Amino acid sequence: MSLIRWEPFRDLISLREAMDQLFEESFVRPWGTLTRWEGPAVDMYETDNAVVVKAAIPGVGPKDVEISVTGDTLTIRGEVKKEEKVKEENYIRRERYYGSFCRSFLLPTKVVADDAEAVFEHGVLTLTLPKAEEVKPKTIKVKAKK
Repeated sequence: MSLIRWEPFRDLISLREAMDQLFEESFVRPWGTLTRWEGPAVDMYETDNAVVVKAAIPGVGPKDVEISVTGDTLTIRGEVKKEEKVKEENYIRRERYYGSFCRSFLLPTKVVADDAEAVFEHGVLTLTLPKAEEVKPKTIKVKAKK
C-alpha cells in the first residue's frame, strides 16, 4: 500500500476548471458541443495477429480517405463533402458535419503497414494492421528431461 500526499488545493483547481468550462459552454459559446467535430468515431482492438481499427465515416467515399502509418502512429484523414444545395435560411435543423477531418492514434504495438488491409463498407472503414513478427505471441514447448 502506498501513501498519497494530500494536496488541499488540487480539488479546488479542478472545481475552478469545471466552473470555467460550464460558464464557457453556457454563455460564451452555448452551441459549442454541436459545432465541434473531432472526426469519425473509432473502435480499436487487438487480436493475436493484428490491430483492428473501425472508423464510422458515413458520407465519405473510399477515394476521400487517406490512411498512413508513421512509426507507432496511425493517421486517418478525409473529407465529408456537401452534396445538397440548400439555402442557409431554409434550414430548420442542421446536425451533420461537413469538411475535412484528421485523427491520429498511437498504436499499441509494432505493425507491418505494408501488409495492412482497408475495407470500406456501409460507411464503416475497417483497417486490419498485422502485427510485426517480433511482437506476436510465441509458444514454447516444454520438454521433460529423461
